[in-house]
Parts: sequence; structure tokens; C-alpha cells
Amino acid sequence: MYQQVLSQQQQYFASGVTKDLNWRKQQLKQLQLLLSTHESELLHALQQDLGKPAFEALLSEINYLHTDIKHCLKKLTSWARPRRVGTGLRTFPAMAFIQPEPYGSVLIISAWNYPLQLALAPLVAVLSAGNCAVVKPSELAPATSAIIARLLPLYLDKEAVVVIEGGVAETTELLKLPFDHIMYTGNGQVGKIVLRAAAEHLTPVTLELGGKSPVYVDSSADLKLTAQRIAWGKWLNAGQTCIAPDYILAHKDIAQALAEEIKAQLHQMYGDDPKLSPDYGRIINLRHLQRVRSYLDGLDVYCGGVVDEEQLYFSPTLVLDPPLDSRLMTEEIFGPVLPLLPISSFDAAVRFVQKRDKPLSAYLFSNNSTQQQQWVEQISCGSQCINDVLMFMAVSELPFGGVGPSGMGQYSGKAGFEQFSHLKSVLKRPLWPEPPVRFAPYADWKRKVLGWLS
Repeated sequence: MYQQVLSQQQQYFASGVTKDLNWRKQQLKQLQLLLSTHESELLHALQQDLGKPAFEALLSEINYLHTDIKHCLKKLTSWARPRRVGTGLRTFPAMAFIQPEPYGSVLIISAWNYPLQLALAPLVAVLSAGNCAVVKPSELAPATSAIIARLLPLYLDKEAVVVIEGGVAETTELLKLPFDHIMYTGNGQVGKIVLRAAAEHLTPVTLELGGKSPVYVDSSADLKLTAQRIAWGKWLNAGQTCIAPDYILAHKDIAQALAEEIKAQLHQMYGDDPKLSPDYGRIINLRHLQRVRSYLDGLDVYCGGVVDEEQLYFSPTLVLDPPLDSRLMTEEIFGPVLPLLPISSFDAAVRFVQKRDKPLSAYLFSNNSTQQQQWVEQISCGSQCINDVLMFMAVSELPFGGVGPSGMGQYSGKAGFEQFSHLKSVLKRPLWPEPPVRFAPYADWKRKVLGWLS
């Protein structure tokens, strides 16, 4: 069945319909219309799946998509133009250019933590580049998966975009097919499975994975503002964000004061009992809740640690100075628990991060311009913020993606257009007579000319 879906898409792509810029722009406008027309239904689905407050869902999912689409519509014509390059004397007279062209049919395998954004943001890039798409939403967010499956065929070209729901079995069958590109968002373990499957067909892959995103807080930072921004970024979506701060390294002189300020900010944001707050979400399912709770075994909790399995509630939790060999410090948390460790210096913090896998994001809070520059130069990661967290996602011109174990490839804006385009090289020369320098027989004078032209 899935082979037939792919074959039909490949035939439709071969017709050339999706290469037309007007078709691409129309699909993007239809996505805009879908998001506007069904906003309340989408918000309800996100609330059902993750207990997402409406403001959070608007900010991080629906409005994010609107901004991305608007940016693509504004820039698409210029992105798709042939890009002239210089030719040099050896090919004179000639013209050379780079022509972006779509790959064909792209498989998008989405994640559950931002189930709308992580299904449709890649789709925006895929359609902008002129491809067809098979969208596989996450089965762990069933309400959002169902509404995506219901609405996309009503608004987008059914020949070019197909939604397939299901779990591991369906994904496994899809990965057996020779797609022209695969986009996967999720964890590294499944990322390896996707990469192995893609290798069977030499299919290019974009992997958006995760990792333990560090924060270093220097003694020069404004602690109240720093705590406010960290608390917002960490406990957005109940900590289920791949670029959320995973642990804090705080200068030993301010570590305790920072912990107290974070606790105060949590109270300010979510009140005496975050469980009663309309602004705090829930864990996706019981298995993930129990996984995160197990990370606290044997550790002293500074604040939080309250769990209600029936309501999938896990309170915002801060742990001070956990052992480095604890699961809290060796595995990606992907939940509402934040470890805070005192550290002796900025240089020690840099060494700490460098010894570990390259993270998806890395954050620095410091008023020291030298440290800011060193952080950028010495910390290899997907994206960085200085004196804030997560907010690089609000800049349409910044590509998003990981490096090493945190992923490969980038999307968002122009980076997404290029990720799902083949940048084809073209050289055009006129059929004019030319000196016989490059043709045999190769006389000595030709070698001299060749050296002069090099």
C-alpha cells in the first residue's frame, strides 16, 4: 500500500506541477488558511495530548508556523532563482549558475513534544522547495495526529501531500521505501535506525535529535533576569523541549543564590501549587513520567519533585549538585527536572561541556564580552543564545539543526529551502570557435598556456 502511495507521488512529481512557484506559494497559503480557520481545534488537540496552555501552544506551535510561512512566501522567489557564479578565463566565454531543484518525495517523521510544529514546519520547507511529502505524525500525540490527518487533505494538494498515521510498524514499512529525502525528529537511538534504513537506498537524511543542552551562568549575570529566562525556557511544555536547558553550570560564588532565584521565579510563574496553574502543562504519557521520576532516585530535591500519575503531572523540579554519574547527568532529561551544579570558573565550564557529546543548543549568561566570544568559538553545538534561552527559534533567518550526536542537516527559512533542494551546477557556453589549447595533441606551448590560465 505504501509503495503505491510513493509511486503515485513520484509520477505526480515527474509531471512538473510542484516545481511551479505559484503552486508552491498556493500550498503555503493553504497551510496559513488551515491554521487560521482551525486554530481553536488545533489548540484543543494540543491541550488533549500535552495539557498545553493556549498561550504556549500559540507561541511555540501555531504562531511559529505562521511566521515561518510568511517568511517563506516573502523570500521564495529570490531563493528559487538561478544563482550566478564567476567562470574564470579557462571557460571564457561562458555563463555558470547554481539552479535549486526539488528532490522529489520526502518522508517527514514527526515528534510528539511539539506535534503540530514538528510535523508542519518541515512540511513548509519541503513544499517551498517544490517537493511532494508523506507526513507521519507522532502516534504518541493522537489528538494532534488525527487532526493533521483530517485537515491536510482538505487544504493541500492530495496528489502531493499524504498523511499516514500509525506507530512503529507503519514507520518501519515507510522506511523500507526509496524516498528521495527523509526528515526525522526524535531521539538518537531511533535516528540511527532511520539512518541505517536510508543507507539501503542512499537516501539523504535530515536528523533533528537532542542531547543535554548546557547553561553556564557567570557571576557577572543579573541573577533575577537570568533565573526568569531559564525558568521559562526549561519549564515551557513541562520541560519536554529538545532545546530546553538540560543542566546549569553556575559559578560557585552565585550557585546558591541562583537556585533561590529560580525557585522564586517558579512561584511567580506558577503559584503555590503549579498543579493548579492553567499555565503549566503535563507529561505526554505515564511511561515518560515514570522515566523522568526514576532520575530522582537517591537524589536530594531542592524544590518540586511532586508527581501525580493519574493527571500526568510532574512539578517543576530543581536538583542541586547531583553526582556526575547519575542518570540525571548522563541521559537527556526531556522533562521538568533541572540539575544545577556549582563550578569553579568559566574555563572549567567550557571543559565540562567539551568533554561531552555536542549538544543541540548551549546557553551562556554573562556580561563578560570576552567570555561571550569564547563561548561562541569554543562550544560546538547546533545553536546558541547569549543571555537567553530558546529565542534563536524566533529568528526566521537562523537555521535550526544539530551537529554530531544532536543531529545532521538544518531547516527553517532559507536553510530549510536549501535542505530539501538539490543545488545543481550548470555551465553554458556558446558554440563559437575557440583556440585548440585543450584538445590533443598536447604541445609544450599548450602546457605554458595552461599554467598561465591557472
